[in-house]
Amino acid sequence: MSATESVSEKFDYIVVGAGSAGSVTANRLSAVSSNRVMLLEAGGTDKKFWIQTPLGYGKTFTDPSVNWMYHTAPIEMLEDRRSYWPRGKVLGGSSSINAMVYVRGQKEDYDDWADLGCKGWGWSDVKPYFEKLEDLQWVDGSSDLGAHALAISNNRDRLHPLCSKFIDAGKALGAPFNNDLHSEHQEGVGYYSFTIKNGQRMSAAKAYLDPVRSRPNLVVEDHACVKRLLFDDLKVVGVEYVKNNKLHVVRCAGEVILCAGAIGSPQLLQLSGIGPEKLLKQLEIPIVVENNEVGANLQDHLSIGYTFEGDRSTINNLLASWPRRIFQGVRYILSKTGPLSLSVNQAGGFIRTDMTLCRPNMQLYFQPASYSYVEDWPRRPLMRPDSFSGFSISAQPLRPKSRGTVMIKSRNQDESPEIKPEYLSVESDLDEMLIGAKTIRKLVSLSPLAEVIKREVIPGPLIGTDEQLVLDIRRRADTVYHPVGTCRMGHSVSQTVVDLELMVRGTKNLRVVDASVFPKLVSGNTNGPTIMLAEKASELILKRASTCS
Repeated sequence: MSATESVSEKFDYIVVGAGSAGSVTANRLSAVSSNRVMLLEAGGTDKKFWIQTPLGYGKTFTDPSVNWMYHTAPIEMLEDRRSYWPRGKVLGGSSSINAMVYVRGQKEDYDDWADLGCKGWGWSDVKPYFEKLEDLQWVDGSSDLGAHALAISNNRDRLHPLCSKFIDAGKALGAPFNNDLHSEHQEGVGYYSFTIKNGQRMSAAKAYLDPVRSRPNLVVEDHACVKRLLFDDLKVVGVEYVKNNKLHVVRCAGEVILCAGAIGSPQLLQLSGIGPEKLLKQLEIPIVVENNEVGANLQDHLSIGYTFEGDRSTINNLLASWPRRIFQGVRYILSKTGPLSLSVNQAGGFIRTDMTLCRPNMQLYFQPASYSYVEDWPRRPLMRPDSFSGFSISAQPLRPKSRGTVMIKSRNQDESPEIKPEYLSVESDLDEMLIGAKTIRKLVSLSPLAEVIKREVIPGPLIGTDEQLVLDIRRRADTVYHPVGTCRMGHSVSQTVVDLELMVRGTKNLRVVDASVFPKLVSGNTNGPTIMLAEKASELILKRASTCS
């Protein structure tokens, strides 16, 4: 396969990856009419029914046309199980296939970043960018912040009635009611907000790309899989990508900006000769910059879920048979209402399991639905609703200490890298998981939630001792799909991949803008913080350009 120049002109900016960060970055950079911007995305269109339908993520969860469908290496502390890691391979990236829960994280998270040497990334520094992106849509159709990019809805009048039972039990547990779980004050139980508008998913692509696709200075190439970055000495000068089985080269006069995520960005750096010396030599990849931190520092949230049978109807019942599914499908198409118009993670919260702690250490999710896993996927869907009136509660420790890696296995970009999350490799993480399991058990013993439960289905009442609970955790605990940290930023040259302006150390004109630069995992879902980071990074990029001109 020989390379051909794909375009006759150079672009000022080439953005790799049209996910949560890439969509924002392409929008903000192309807002300056003199900037020529190219956005490259390995996947295709997001204009698909199951992407636009909020509950459709149950379908996209295992759809290879929109999903990288990664699997980890065997995880020692989880009985050598491989964890399934879906990641978006589509315009909008993982924001097009996620569960749409929106939170900022705790203000202390960002002050932690600053304490780790990330000056300029403390809470007071990042808060304005959250406010810039958020358009809070309430149930009456009003908006708190006006015409900002990302619609975030509070549809609590449409949520399942069981959510109130969960919240009341949470208050009985000692957690306050929190009317706004994505606010500056995170502690408490309440209703989640979602990236949903008028019954449809509001992905980063829909929020940031759709309104600007007509800009003459923005070129969006989908089904364009980047193979490597091109360098002149230490200066990045372009990228090589494959589209329609043809190898293309596109040149860059300014910056190449990697927005490929916590897996894709370290993978592309390593394929391009930036990474651990031993790995690159082993694979006979010419070394551009030796950096052992590329692909290190992988962090993710691990959770344990419990399933219960209740004495009243749940989403399971609404979707229990084909006639009911057809009814709900028609209902959604005609009115954009019903269970298909919402996320299944409808309530939850952030609690302190030890009141001596100064901030919440555990996140809870309440789902008025339950599902069984099917082993022979992708021939059949991975998840299907249970036949009984089920609901689920899960708990995730917020700040795990275990660290893993993402490392390429060959010079072939089409081969998935080796993902080693190393869950529970630090003993305190297992202690926190056990506390989470016990917290769920305590929660369901409290009124009024206890009165609506007929039985605990999974793991069941026979699992009771600490030893049994730990074994259950090792057998069932799994990812919450929040990988970060593999190209971490910071002040230390020897311990980071990018500097405080997200420039790749040792190179020129190369930047990483996505969750891989998080030095430490935030306390909650990561989509909102990733969009925030891209908003701030775009401003840094434009400021640098104006200074250099």
